[in-house]
Amino acid sequence: MSEQKVYQHWRKEQESDGIIWLYIDKAESKANVLSRTVIEELDALLEEIEGDKPVGVVITSGKSSGFIAGADVNEFTTLQDQDDGFALVRRAQAVFDRLEALHCPTVALIQGFCLGGGMELVLACDYRIAVDDPKTKLGLPEVKLGIHPGFGGTVRLPPLIGAPAAMDLMLSGRALSAKAAAKVGVVDHAVPERHKLTAASQLLKQKPPRKKATGWRAWSNNGLLRPLLAGMMRRKLAKKARQEHYPAPYAVIDLWEKYGSDPKVMMKEEATSVARLVMGDTAQNLIRLFFLQERMKGLGSKSDFKAERVHVIGGGVMGGDIAAWCAMQGLEVTLQDRSHEVIARAMGRAHGLFKKKLKHPLKVRDAMDRLIPDIEGRGIAGADVIIEAIFENVEAKQQLFKEVESKARPDALLATNTSSIPLETISEVLDDPSRLIGLHFFNPVAQMQLVEIVRGAQSNEALIDAGCAFTKQIGRLPLPVKSSPGFLVNRILMPYLIEAVVLVSEGVPAVLIDQAATKFGMPMGPIELADTVGLDICLHVAEILSQELGGEVPEKLRTMVAAGQLGRKSGEGFYQYKKGKPVKPNDTGTPPPDDLTDRMILRFVNEAMACLREGVVEDSDLLDAGIIFGTGFAPFRGGPMNYTAKQGHEQLKSRLDHLQQAHGERFAPDASW
Repeated sequence: MSEQKVYQHWRKEQESDGIIWLYIDKAESKANVLSRTVIEELDALLEEIEGDKPVGVVITSGKSSGFIAGADVNEFTTLQDQDDGFALVRRAQAVFDRLEALHCPTVALIQGFCLGGGMELVLACDYRIAVDDPKTKLGLPEVKLGIHPGFGGTVRLPPLIGAPAAMDLMLSGRALSAKAAAKVGVVDHAVPERHKLTAASQLLKQKPPRKKATGWRAWSNNGLLRPLLAGMMRRKLAKKARQEHYPAPYAVIDLWEKYGSDPKVMMKEEATSVARLVMGDTAQNLIRLFFLQERMKGLGSKSDFKAERVHVIGGGVMGGDIAAWCAMQGLEVTLQDRSHEVIARAMGRAHGLFKKKLKHPLKVRDAMDRLIPDIEGRGIAGADVIIEAIFENVEAKQQLFKEVESKARPDALLATNTSSIPLETISEVLDDPSRLIGLHFFNPVAQMQLVEIVRGAQSNEALIDAGCAFTKQIGRLPLPVKSSPGFLVNRILMPYLIEAVVLVSEGVPAVLIDQAATKFGMPMGPIELADTVGLDICLHVAEILSQELGGEVPEKLRTMVAAGQLGRKSGEGFYQYKKGKPVKPNDTGTPPPDDLTDRMILRFVNEAMACLREGVVEDSDLLDAGIIFGTGFAPFRGGPMNYTAKQGHEQLKSRLDHLQQAHGERFAPDASW
């Protein structure tokens, strides 16, 4: 094996059998990303290879972390205008075209993540081999940044696997495992790691025909069928995302429908479309959110704390689901509750989660083996993390932690999942109050990424860092918040929900309220959200917050809870539920109030301003990230603080003043305005 010219981000090695191996290894970076310099070096390498005339080329990663994570998102923030974006994209397209046109066969050998621009690079190769490893994921997640594939992905993927499968990947942004990618035709083979080198060499020597869609999959790209299929795709997409909020997936459909018969024209139009989208508000806000998410992940890097055993006390929906999630992440978990029946239900829910997420029977079995029923609480003594998730009662939690402290290891992390009780109150009974922190999960645990890391006045800062590290370890986003009524998410969310209930009390149909919220960009309307959370839980939190912060709890909420109308779980709340889904009228015949959206959203924003002023969270960026990941607040708007800045503080304060005059003191602008 002979060394060739040294490059900064690539390594080229030629073996005696005439095969060239290209290793991408971006300098001073934990993960490979396609920056301008990485792409320029690839172009220079391809020029060399054109003169070398090898038997074939294998492109793989020189990093253990994965193949290629995508384009360098940092470079999106430096673009001056659409022309700048267009030039960047067209340059990458030209290099990938050069790779595709090489006179010798090419193989992409993929292990770990292969996303975005990395996926587009392998699509330009003749063959693709994916290592069958849990970390191997292939996908085109660009829509999550408000753009779509721009390095030829929209052009190359539909002919490879057919339009339905290709469009599903690009419109959803989801990633495929190695086996799933092989099944759909994205890769030629999914192989065990021990066979990867042999498999790559064999493909180059055998030179089988390149994969492409056949049969009905090939016909799905036909010019006569594209308009029909495009219409079906738009209708399906409209149920999940509005075009005015998220234009990128609609742009993908437009590109394929209009230019799918002419790859050369489609390539140029792809670049034009990406350049336009990346400069738009949606992409700019989603790119900002990407960096905020990376910042939150970084909060888990301040401590080297790593858990192996977790003990959860409380087998109800929240405690049981926290235990199941931790077990699914590979931790040994003991689950304690006084009731065998409660634990049995929690184990049943866990099994359902594992089947859905892990799929493979052996993996499901292993996860179930890691989740251990523990009525007596024997797991406390050996646990690295002990999480309390019992009912919201001060005396019960205090008694529990007094007992736990006496049994737990001195270095164990003690955490409460309380959503409303101050940590200072719970920790009064502890010999060492500094040991207690909050780990506030959100329901449903398997879907909500955020965990509030609650810092009490007494909390040890090193343990807050350990809580962040543990949260990152289990695949969740940590957000440090101050111990105060409702912490951050519930405190900001509750006025919004309460205002929606007030609107219903005034005679505004629930469906109109929810429609206004989803039109603004919320993933679910506040009335349906309240029904989903449970009206009894909403009432409980609302009463606590009103006692601490003032404000009134709508009588309608109390009346409904007293009547057993608790929402989805009881089959009736603001909506009737059939098979778990709300029954909503199509037309109420009632026009919505002019200030309907403002009444909900500005209460949300006003409370966010108050939280920022009080230092509940460190800064406005973390507040935005926490609220988006904790409530689903319109991601394309970039969070309540970003929305406020874009709308203009003076304009929003003026609207709050108007609402205060029309509807009362609950709309009084916070002092921070």
